Amino acid sequence: MSTAAAIGNPPGKRSPAHTAAIYLKEAKYEFLKNLRLRMYTVSVISFPLMFYVLFGLVLNSKESIGGASVPTYLIATYGTFGVMGASLFGTASGLAADRGLGWLQVKRASPMPPFAYFFAKVVLSMIFSAIVVCLLMLLGFAFGGVRLPFAELARLLATLVAGSLPFSAMGLAIGYFTGPNSAPATINLFYLPMSFCSGLWVPFMFLPKLVQKVALVLPSYHLSQLALGIVGTGRHESAAAHWEVLLAFTLICLGIARIGFQRDQGKLYG
Repeated sequence: MSTAAAIGNPPGKRSPAHTAAIYLKEAKYEFLKNLRLRMYTVSVISFPLMFYVLFGLVLNSKESIGGASVPTYLIATYGTFGVMGASLFGTASGLAADRGLGWLQVKRASPMPPFAYFFAKVVLSMIFSAIVVCLLMLLGFAFGGVRLPFAELARLLATLVAGSLPFSAMGLAIGYFTGPNSAPATINLFYLPMSFCSGLWVPFMFLPKLVQKVALVLPSYHLSQLALGIVGTGRHESAAAHWEVLLAFTLICLGIARIGFQRDQGKLYG
């Protein structure tokens, strides 16, 4: 059986259109699967919205931070928070569960392109990230008095959705080194401290000096600063430098995920 899984069913020559259709179908069913998992959809979508309503609309709606109203400022920071959650839980938890159930072995034994599985995970993260950000914008416009030009809203949405990629890569790395039961706890060990230290819950300028120094190496800090720069606040640092850090972090996490992938391959077929 392991030999068959190792060899798989060698696919015939596929046209690019056929290959693209396979990738899209895998992404479609990955999205539908997670949409039906209420634990995922409710937690990923509701937590950022709940925090935004409480701290942005109920408690501090008339205040301002860094020249922007609190509801506007928090769209950027809680948008980053929501993107992190959608990406980390969508990739790490799903991958760890599929590894534990042996589903990846079935995938490798099939003629499906090997990267279609990972493509579907990334697309899932981007879709749910977009949903969270759009809902935050809707709440801000409807109840928080947020008024941003359409071009800035589109740029903010595109930035945050693109920013899901580093956290999807991080999720893949976590998913290859944790089991189905330990994955959620491991994710939170990274997710929650990174959120606090990056100024997503407490504005960066109010954080202790030591925490501010730690934030400079965190991808969540750099993504939030890109988002805050779009809404007219933030620390006015180089956008190119922020993207460079996010790219470097993505490549490092993909390298770690590849090590985990090769380790699994060795266990199965060594």
